[in-house]
Amino acid sequence: MLRRFILIAALSAVATVAAAGGTEKKKGGGETFIQLPTLTATVQRADLGRGVMTVELGVDVPDPTLRRRAQASIPLLRDAYLREMLIYAPSIAPGSPPNPDQIANRLQQATDRTLGKPGARVLLGSILIN
Repeated sequence: MLRRFILIAALSAVATVAAAGGTEKKKGGGETFIQLPTLTATVQRADLGRGVMTVELGVDVPDPTLRRRAQASIPLLRDAYLREMLIYAPSIAPGSPPNPDQIANRLQQATDRTLGKPGARVLLGSILIN
């Protein structure tokens, strides 16, 4: 119960995209930042019930060519990230907090694999377990 909502890290400012009149506006993060949809994975809570881990993230891509590739690859990136989270989430001991360094490393490797080369940096916003 003590860890019902765990706020692990706010490692970077995370931009959100809001629909306004049918158009999307970027709220922050700069021109090189791509906000991605929140990731979710099932985890086991301390009371041995099921919980949900949510991860907010984005990708900073300074190179314009690679940024265009990353924007076109958002579905592939999301798939790679979800696969990594589905592998990582069951390894968290019940009641233990997730390790943001391990999550960031896994997601960074998935980014590099998906885009075919390094140059895009994964930035985590918050990691919560509910």
